[in-house]
Amino acid sequence: MNTAFLLFCALIGMLIGMSTSHCAPRWWITSTLAGITCAFLAATMLLAGAPVWEWRSSWTIGSEHVFIRLDELSAFFLLLLAAVGGAGTLYSRTYWHERAHPRSARTGRLWWNIMLVSMGLVLILVNGLHFLLAWECFALSAYFLVTLDRTTPEVRAAGWLYLAASHAGTLSLFAFFAALAAHTGSWELGPVQDRAVAPLYWLALLGFGIKAGAFPLHIWLPSAHANAPSHVSALMSGVAIKMGIYGLVRFGSWLPLPWGAGWVVAGLGCASAVLGVAFALGQHDLKRLLAYHSVENIGIILIGLGFAMVAVDQGRPGWAMLALTGGLLHVWNHGLFKALLFLAAGAVLHATGTREMSRLGGLWRGMPWTAGFFGLGAVAICGLPPLNGFVSEWLLYYGLFDASRLKADAALGAVPAAILLGVTGALALACFIKVCGVVFLGAPRSKSAASASECAPGMRGAMAILAAGCVIIGLAPAFFWPALSRVAGNWFRTGALLQTPNYLEPLGRAHLILAILAIAAASLIVLGLRHRQTRSLTWDCGYAAPSARMQYTAGSFAGIITSWFAWILRPSVHAELPVTFFPSKASIESHTPETVLDQVVKPLGNRVLGLADLARSFQHGRVQSYLLYLCAAILTLAVAVILSTE
Repeated sequence: MNTAFLLFCALIGMLIGMSTSHCAPRWWITSTLAGITCAFLAATMLLAGAPVWEWRSSWTIGSEHVFIRLDELSAFFLLLLAAVGGAGTLYSRTYWHERAHPRSARTGRLWWNIMLVSMGLVLILVNGLHFLLAWECFALSAYFLVTLDRTTPEVRAAGWLYLAASHAGTLSLFAFFAALAAHTGSWELGPVQDRAVAPLYWLALLGFGIKAGAFPLHIWLPSAHANAPSHVSALMSGVAIKMGIYGLVRFGSWLPLPWGAGWVVAGLGCASAVLGVAFALGQHDLKRLLAYHSVENIGIILIGLGFAMVAVDQGRPGWAMLALTGGLLHVWNHGLFKALLFLAAGAVLHATGTREMSRLGGLWRGMPWTAGFFGLGAVAICGLPPLNGFVSEWLLYYGLFDASRLKADAALGAVPAAILLGVTGALALACFIKVCGVVFLGAPRSKSAASASECAPGMRGAMAILAAGCVIIGLAPAFFWPALSRVAGNWFRTGALLQTPNYLEPLGRAHLILAILAIAAASLIVLGLRHRQTRSLTWDCGYAAPSARMQYTAGSFAGIITSWFAWILRPSVHAELPVTFFPSKASIESHTPETVLDQVVKPLGNRVLGLADLARSFQHGRVQSYLLYLCAAILTLAVAVILSTE
């Protein structure tokens, strides 16, 4: 069974799923999962050493022959698409079913398949024109999935913001591909040696950076991920924003880079990592908090990619390999644990009907599986051993530490980047301690939280698949090195397998021992709790009747940390403080706005609209005024000619 046959079967399965999405849900899920499985196998075979597959059509689309190529880099991202897409497909069958969503469930299945197919085509098309067509289909299908529940104004606003940002990125990419085709004389894509095209990389960075959600190009991401159905949020955060990373990695290899491009990408990565987690700390909406962590982790990936570019410019292949493989592995890792977290958050929303953390609490009692999966994803995203997030960040740290020992300019950037990466990890840990404590521990803060029950087996199965991926990569990191090596060889254009770092196998053994000890300790604690003979209250600090209102809220838990970033978060606080010893009413509320959107983009947009209204006032349909405009223009032109001839 070869790669071409598997890709053909994958396409057939997805097309059958599209045709049955409106009438036969069982056929839809069966054919879609079969197609996803075929794509997964095709990508696995190529990463395991199968030859690169190419195909060119005899017919044309837009006067261009269709050229498809599945190489190591595209297979790397296709594998992630298949894993997260398969888990999301299984999850959505129960989460977004016809009984609860009779109008949008069927169309949602159709747009889901279109998005999966279009993202797959983005990864394998090697023609700029066809790439843009697939990219636009991908953007439009994501818009319709984000706005499946378009009955609320927040969802509609999030959809329009996403669509506007996506088209801004598409315009940049259209300019990039058109200028590249004009220079090379062909729309077909591939390595270019002429340094005259190097400045075009800035257009690619803008277009792909918007899709990736790098700070400050992330303005669409928090609202889109928060308001989309949770399985859509998982696909968008786990895979869709990685299409931007794919573009940056692909053209970072194919094009000569302009001077300083690596430093710019690394700088964007540092800003995205630190500020992404800072904004996440200020959120009270569970899914919006997770969305900002996508900005953070995109920053971590960009740090790896940026320093790999810097290392190549300085002729340092050793730490270039470590930085690149760390960033690439984090693409996989973030896709797995972030999709897991969004699916767990969706289970919470499905059970309680709210995303507000101030209305949750104590959910581990009624939803132990969901709490366990969320906790596992939280450990992974914080970069703690023994899970996968630690492995990719460990590779990045090694690369940065290796660069810091050099007597070169790279050390001046590597040391601050390593420090900021450590700060990001510490803030992420604080953020998820807040989330797990407020959402799953303590006492319920509302009736819906008190009556919450575990989600359906299909939803738990989807989360289990992603959790297994996080555990396997964490316990056996050396097993995945050959695949990373092939992708890195594709990027370096050497095609050679790189030697496995001598610390990956010991790291895997240490993770395995740590996992066994953690399981044993957890088992002993559970057995001890089950065999307790007496129950009593802990010391209650003098409160005779403690209630849920006496617990830390999401805002109070992170209040001190968010105050450090008040210069960028700009939180708004509404307080009604007590003025007597026994106040009848007191309250305090805080809200962290989207600073870039609310204080930069919107004011600028309002000024542009004001200028447009001013220009529109001159278009009133009176011929006499138009003749006056024409005479004034002729007079101005005549004066200019006279002055220029004197």
